[in-house]
Amino acid sequence: MSRAVLTEPPAADVFAALADPTRRSVLQRLADDGDGTATTLDDGLPVSRVAVVKHLGVLDRAGLVTRQRHGREVRYRVQPQQLSDTAHWMDELAAAWDVRLAALKRLAEAGPTA
Repeated sequence: MSRAVLTEPPAADVFAALADPTRRSVLQRLADDGDGTATTLDDGLPVSRVAVVKHLGVLDRAGLVTRQRHGREVRYRVQPQQLSDTAHWMDELAAAWDVRLAALKRLAEAGPTA
């Protein structure tokens, strides 16, 4: 098993991008709709279209969305691989902690040794 490192840059970028509830909403809308523009995504959000563009930029830099120009409009689509990679990293980290906690439990249950 590889050792999970908390400072791994892709995971840090993903966590930072997903820390904001507006970005999570934008990402969820893209996942639900398949794709969208900043204009279609700002409907119902408590932020301006300009703010949505900035949020999309953060999601793009984190590798969570891709953007493609279609004439004058820019369409965004969810890029699931980065989420999958981060989930896999978290699974490895959880498994490593399970091993450590099981060892600690065995030591505690064994009682003091003379």
